[in-house]
Amino acid sequence: MSTLTNLILKNQSQKKESLFNSKLSKTILLGIAITCLGKFEAKAQFTLTGQLRDRVEMRAGQGTLQQKGDKAALFTSQRTRLSAGYTGYRFKIYTSLQDVRVWGQDASSINRTTTEANNGILLHEAWAEISLVDTLSTIQNFSVKAGRQEISYDDQKVLGSLDWLQQGRRHDAIVFKYANKGWIADVGAAFNQNKENNTGTIYNGTNSAYGAGTNGIGTMYKSFQYAYIGKKFFFGDLSFLFFKDDFNKYTNVTAGTPPVTTKVNGEGVWSRNTTGIYYNVNATRKLNFMGSFYHQGGHDKDGRSLSANMASITSTYQVGRKLFIGPGVDYLSGDDGTKTVTTTSDNNRFDPLYGTPHKFWGSMDYFYAANGFGKQGLLNYFFKIKYNAKDNLSFFLDVHGFESANKITNGAGGKLNSYLGTEVDLTVRYNLTKIINFEAGYSIMKATNSLASAPVKNVANADLTPQFAYVMLNIKPNFLAKK
Repeated sequence: MSTLTNLILKNQSQKKESLFNSKLSKTILLGIAITCLGKFEAKAQFTLTGQLRDRVEMRAGQGTLQQKGDKAALFTSQRTRLSAGYTGYRFKIYTSLQDVRVWGQDASSINRTTTEANNGILLHEAWAEISLVDTLSTIQNFSVKAGRQEISYDDQKVLGSLDWLQQGRRHDAIVFKYANKGWIADVGAAFNQNKENNTGTIYNGTNSAYGAGTNGIGTMYKSFQYAYIGKKFFFGDLSFLFFKDDFNKYTNVTAGTPPVTTKVNGEGVWSRNTTGIYYNVNATRKLNFMGSFYHQGGHDKDGRSLSANMASITSTYQVGRKLFIGPGVDYLSGDDGTKTVTTTSDNNRFDPLYGTPHKFWGSMDYFYAANGFGKQGLLNYFFKIKYNAKDNLSFFLDVHGFESANKITNGAGGKLNSYLGTEVDLTVRYNLTKIINFEAGYSIMKATNSLASAPVKNVANADLTPQFAYVMLNIKPNFLAKK
């Protein structure tokens, strides 16, 4: 009996030990899994990315016409960005530090000679986004995003990041964001001040170092408010935008001998209202139409009554598997150049706000970029071709016909031919890897005397065959990505 009892007790002990070891093993495995998952989630919450973009440009009439005999410009500019983001419970935070400069603008051994205008280091983005609903909510997104941020919608014709420009575009703003079941609704606002004042809210929006806004208007908004509503349908996208930007009022004061006129900022604002729709519709499986219509009213930055329009349509047809072609047209209203403009006359010149003009009106940036081109508006007829030779190699050919949307005066009581010129843009893009991209472009324009005339570009003895070429290297690493 004793022997049998011992055997039974030994067997029970072994079972208990086995069960203990099994539970211990499972506990250890579970702990390892939780640890690994925690590390994985920690990595997923934190992002660290960068960008280095070098661009060599040859300018022989880019932006505006050169005079005959002028030499072409050649330089290399560089954008360097380091961006970090973190996602936690019901919040996101993101910062992007940026440096933009031209190779050689600083002395190679010291850095104390860099002027403010050449100081390319700035904070491109710095924002936080807070969810206003719990993670268990059925609403896809309802949040508020505050801080320095890019504001970009639809095709970026009126609001965009302006990524072609090395410094890009950003806004100090707050945006309430809603998204659910294909609907998007954003409401945003900004209020700018030059510094921490003790009294008043007068804002000086002029900066000699940078022509803020499109059309080279040279004035930054004091504030803005906007509402954007978009919906994704089975046939495409539709959206509505209302955008009001406000400019500080001013008066011109003339004094002294000889008389000198000075702009003096005062209380109050002039408000400009832009309202319109955007559509991106798939008519068939191979045919797409994209366009927009916007109206501007209120007052411009100088207090003139404003009534202007923009309308555009682009068609894209897929020919085979690799080729895409399509014509299109843009119309942006302007003033009648044969009439005298006064402070009491209406302004009919549409301003495409804070968009990406390089994407639409030619790679040479003759229109709605930093360089002005008169006040007569623009008609842009174009035909675009895209050919995807390989998954990582694409060719683009754009042909533009530019025409004034209104009359151009010849300065002697008559008017000039409204046709401004024809531009051809060729672009090649090649992806060496997912993070390394090469791009090259060549543009040439056949300009007319109307483009060189005083009311438009105002260039005497102009070279009417300007050219522009560039080669760009773009590297965008994700420092935390798995190899």
